Amino acid sequence: MYDFIETWKTNTAQIINELLAESGIDTKINALEVIAEIPPNPQMGDLGIPMFSFAKMLRKGPPQIAQLAAVKLNNMLSSQETNAKAEAQGPYLNIKMDRALTANAILKDFFDPSKKAKQKESMAGKRVMIEFSSPNTNKPLHLGHLRNDVLGESISRIIKECGAEVYKVCIINDRGIHICKSMLAYKENFQGKTPESEGIKSDHFVGDCYISFNKELKKETQELIEAGVKKEEADAQTSVMKKAAQMLRDWEAGDSETVELWKKMNSWAIEGMKKTYNRTGVSFDKYYYESETYMLGKDEVLKGLEKGIFFKQEDGSVAVDLTEEKLDKKILLRSDGTSIYITQDFGTAINRYKDWQFDKLIYVVGSEQQYHFKVLFIILEKLGYSWAKNLHHLSYGMVNLPEGKMKSREGTVVDADELIDSLRDMALSEIKEKGREDDVGNPQEVAENIAIGALHYFLLQPSPVKDMLFDPKESLSFTGNTGPYLQYMGARISSMLRKNEETGNKNKEPGIWNEVLFDAEWELVKLVNGYSSAVNEAAEKMDPSHLTGYLYELSKAFSRFYHECPILTCDDPTLSKARLELSRAVMLVLKDAFYLVCIPFLNVM
Repeated sequence: MYDFIETWKTNTAQIINELLAESGIDTKINALEVIAEIPPNPQMGDLGIPMFSFAKMLRKGPPQIAQLAAVKLNNMLSSQETNAKAEAQGPYLNIKMDRALTANAILKDFFDPSKKAKQKESMAGKRVMIEFSSPNTNKPLHLGHLRNDVLGESISRIIKECGAEVYKVCIINDRGIHICKSMLAYKENFQGKTPESEGIKSDHFVGDCYISFNKELKKETQELIEAGVKKEEADAQTSVMKKAAQMLRDWEAGDSETVELWKKMNSWAIEGMKKTYNRTGVSFDKYYYESETYMLGKDEVLKGLEKGIFFKQEDGSVAVDLTEEKLDKKILLRSDGTSIYITQDFGTAINRYKDWQFDKLIYVVGSEQQYHFKVLFIILEKLGYSWAKNLHHLSYGMVNLPEGKMKSREGTVVDADELIDSLRDMALSEIKEKGREDDVGNPQEVAENIAIGALHYFLLQPSPVKDMLFDPKESLSFTGNTGPYLQYMGARISSMLRKNEETGNKNKEPGIWNEVLFDAEWELVKLVNGYSSAVNEAAEKMDPSHLTGYLYELSKAFSRFYHECPILTCDDPTLSKARLELSRAVMLVLKDAFYLVCIPFLNVM
């Protein structure tokens, strides 16, 4: 598809190379080294190209370079049918284009399948594995998981859109003392009950067991503290923690009764989680289970010990010294020979590379694990795995509520399913208040899709590294920078296109602009043209907020265009057709981009 920004960057690179050659400088640049900006004032031009980065190599001031480049570029343009003009304004080379010619070229190519196919191919040929979600099987998914899930799913879709082969994996943490807490509570307080008998979603049932355990733990801990036991020692001395620790030992020893209970409760938890994944559009190519991977890595530690990469301490534990990397010492095997979490992690990474040889492995994990991943990646490099340099931690911030932090052990987390139910019910209430039940067809389904769109857009709108405050009411607003606002724009265009078809518009002439475009039209054309660049940028930076920000600007621009430029009522049928085609192009971009950021597209709202 014709991309006017890339075209002018290429033209500018050619001009700069001519100036370099004339100055006897044996250097060449390419279009990637040219920066293009949209001037804040349309009177300055349609595109501005700063000359600062070429000053050192040309040994000239940026304003002088801009003057020389403008002359050369105008000479080049005189032989082309573009009606474009270059002007030097200070250190900038500003381009003024023929809006009608450019808009017609952009829309013609937009609807040409042969030119549209390879627009987003910045990662063509790459194999990218992405790990995300990583739930525990002692409780259902919560709001924090939802941010992780939509980040992982969106980045997977964006990278795949840019030509990469993507493999999505999930490690399920299905062993350890936290799992035994839910198991013990079930055994002592829920025995004989099932999710079916209680009429509750299976992972919620397991979560109730976990909350029950922690209530008892809190009660016993407080009693011990009041009896004089130090606060930091009280937890471990409670009867419930001692029983949970014994249950973990029984599980590791293969006790049949314990293993059967573990299987039953894990199956309940995982079955419920998969229903939530399906509801939110999240999927995986492979599930890994900690119970199958926690022994991995131990042999690698012993090999590293033999090679002198690691060392044995006086107590018999094995460690690695990372002081040269400005980190500290890290234990890899305990003195009793058992492995710790990071040992399992590098064993799992090695196993994954054997399963599916990736060019890049992205871990979508919270920012509190930054140190862990620094250590993990360094250890894998020390062990001689060349692919370790291609591991990346996509760190994201915490999701907090207006009321404060979430605490799963106290049952104060925002449960994923309950949150979506609440958003759906709020959207359904809005549909009913506006009397739109008959218009939308299936109000319940539409409300569910509005809820998912509101949730996902709100979670992806900020950069992943930022902590965020989730406000359910704000996320559902039909005005402002929200998912429902974007969905409404898509529905509005769909409605207009249906209306055009219903009127039997038989205009067969191609839609073109013969005169100068209004600012609202031109702004929208430029944004449609910039879609591929927005996707490529989101993929390169592994940050969907670049795409959500683009979608908001596109939706605002369409709203302005819709109000300022008559479309179906335009007196000029050829111009009306051109504006309809531009509207259709916007709708197609919205549909495509909505999928990439996990927002359902709605034809009616």
